[in-house]
Amino acid sequence: MGLSRLHSRGQLGIAAPVVTVETHLGGGLPSFTLVGLPEASVRESRERVRAALQTAGFSFPVSRITLNLAPADLPKQGGRFDLPIALGILAASNQIPPQSLQNCEFYGELGLAGELRQVRGLLPALVAGHNAGKCLFIPEANQQDAALLPQAQIKLVPDLTALVAALHGQHSLAEPSLSSVPTPPSPPQPDLSAIIGQEQAKRALLIAASGGHNLLLLGPPGTGKTMLASRLASLLPPLPLEQGLDVAAIHSVAGLSREAQQLAQRPFRAPHHSSSAASLVGGGSIPQPGEISLAHHGVLFLDELPEFPRVVLDNLREPLESGQVVISRASAKLTFPAQFQLVAAMNPSPSGEVGSRSRDTPEQIRRYLGRLSGPLLDRFDLSVEVSRLPAGSLSQGHANGLTSADARQQILAAQQRAQQRQGKLNHLLSGQQLGPELGISQPLLAFTELAINKLNLSVRAYHRILRVARTIADLDGNADVSKAHIAEALGYRAMDRLLAELQRQAQ
Repeated sequence: MGLSRLHSRGQLGIAAPVVTVETHLGGGLPSFTLVGLPEASVRESRERVRAALQTAGFSFPVSRITLNLAPADLPKQGGRFDLPIALGILAASNQIPPQSLQNCEFYGELGLAGELRQVRGLLPALVAGHNAGKCLFIPEANQQDAALLPQAQIKLVPDLTALVAALHGQHSLAEPSLSSVPTPPSPPQPDLSAIIGQEQAKRALLIAASGGHNLLLLGPPGTGKTMLASRLASLLPPLPLEQGLDVAAIHSVAGLSREAQQLAQRPFRAPHHSSSAASLVGGGSIPQPGEISLAHHGVLFLDELPEFPRVVLDNLREPLESGQVVISRASAKLTFPAQFQLVAAMNPSPSGEVGSRSRDTPEQIRRYLGRLSGPLLDRFDLSVEVSRLPAGSLSQGHANGLTSADARQQILAAQQRAQQRQGKLNHLLSGQQLGPELGISQPLLAFTELAINKLNLSVRAYHRILRVARTIADLDGNADVSKAHIAEALGYRAMDRLLAELQRQAQ
């Protein structure tokens, strides 16, 4: 009889709970029983492990093998448990010293010849194992994940034979190095100065980046809405290392990769308007993160906003407020982070034009805009009209436009003022905080309330106008918010003005 115990980690959303692999060799008819709530891919590991051990020249015990993946109530899926299962059998049959498995964690899918294959979604387990002070043994094909954790104690395993030799002290395994991972050159970032005109929209972009505000760009086709939105992620300050690893962990779970030089880059996600609710918010039989989680700490851009199904867009409302999405299944309830900045672009009518250029009736425009719910539109802090350029703008050029480098300096200074004052960006301010303590005087609060009553805006819009005004004051370097800042914030309500104009026409 023999008993062995070693450790790996499973996957539960972006969490990586410890899984203890217990192997028992007992008397009786030869069998191989795998327990501990394994999914089909884990149950199939019995055949992969048997073939890998025999092909690599190890003895497969002719006994009753019981292998338990604890805890028993945690679902296990994927091929990552192949390697710890094989090592558990070798340790229980005294083919490797059990003490060599202590304070270690093992991951890897085995091929039938004993080679190790890449494991999907491994980064959360590596981060958790590193924080627990473990030595991590992973496939060589996962060295790109390992390169994101240069301080971790990680060993790269090419195959089962090399690992067993290393556990016997007869061989040394390679460690990941940043130089060994191919790093393709980063594509050049488009500059803000390449956009001709649209000064109000550029100003709104700076305000949105400085305060973390959601932005809606409203205008006819070809006016630069998509170009403006694509610049936002490059204007934001770099991600701290901890947030960069959070973003990389979400991408790893989704089967995507981020190189080491991308850790500081803000993600920019732009799903097509045909995307389903599950692809946008997350879901599936085995829940996977959606686009809003892949945009965590970055920007989610929705082009042609009214073309998205209304039920899909309404699923964004709760994550926009809570910063996370909860996916419930019969077996588990998973939480994925979703602290993203929403930027959307849309045409003001089905034909894309308004006023004398439009061939749509007011009723057709109202039906088109009615695809967007009022609560969703309320969650945009700024809505800006992106108009057609005046005649002659294209030929005159744009040499004196604001550059992305200058914009980043202004944005960073404004964010630092907000962090020093309240410890967070302005879009996170609660309604109770928006008062004299933040430089917004009582007369200004009364002025803003009078303005929203006259414009027939909601209480949520009232708070958003005050937050935007606080950000404008930070951009201007002012400690106190003035009436001019409130007036400018009120000017970024293009959708409200369009809806009001349509209502007047209907009367």
